[in-house]
Amino acid sequence: MKTKLLTLLLLGLTWAASALERPELEVRAQKMIAKFDAMQQKPDKRVPADVLRNAKGIILLDRTKAGFVFAYQGGGGVALVKDKKGRWSPLAFMKADEASLGFQIGGQQSFLVILLMNDQSTKTLIADAAFEFGGEARGTAANSSTGAEGKVDSIDRAVLVYDDRHGLFGGAAVKGGAISPDHDANRIYYGGHITMQQILFDSKVKPTAAATSLGDKVNAFAKGGS
Repeated sequence: MKTKLLTLLLLGLTWAASALERPELEVRAQKMIAKFDAMQQKPDKRVPADVLRNAKGIILLDRTKAGFVFAYQGGGGVALVKDKKGRWSPLAFMKADEASLGFQIGGQQSFLVILLMNDQSTKTLIADAAFEFGGEARGTAANSSTGAEGKVDSIDRAVLVYDDRHGLFGGAAVKGGAISPDHDANRIYYGGHITMQQILFDSKVKPTAAATSLGDKVNAFAKGGS
């Protein structure tokens, strides 16, 4: 029974990926930008301006966990990197997939903002291997409810992870998992085969409306605006 459930789910995911069209991907990206905007409006959840100013890359990631007997956790996201002149790249689509079997009931959805704080961490985005972000996340979040902006222990830490429910996680508390390039989505979005290197670092494509919108949002919040 479990094997049949797994097979049906994987077939459904394969069909869903092949059925994607560019307008749907643009809408998906815009929805994540809207979630980022909403998160930044919450004093106790937002990414502090100084962190955004120093970030070399940003990933917005939606993750969903739900199940009855079969529990599936997965998600998708978009990534941008910043060049030496402070300009944000076109966006690249990412994916995060996990599956487990067991007697589990219920559902959970979370929105993550993952900040890549140095050039080395941004380079992990171009590897075909999955990017493990859970174990690398570090930092602490101050209580911002009184208007004091959240702070991190060290801006030099490679990866910082913020969540729409809990603010900034310490590395030991994050059960993030892995994310990897969504080559199918990128191919559909840009109309042909293109690598993460070409999208994020080589300027082989022009920023789309979603990429421009996200870059503008990050820059505005980095200045302490809204």
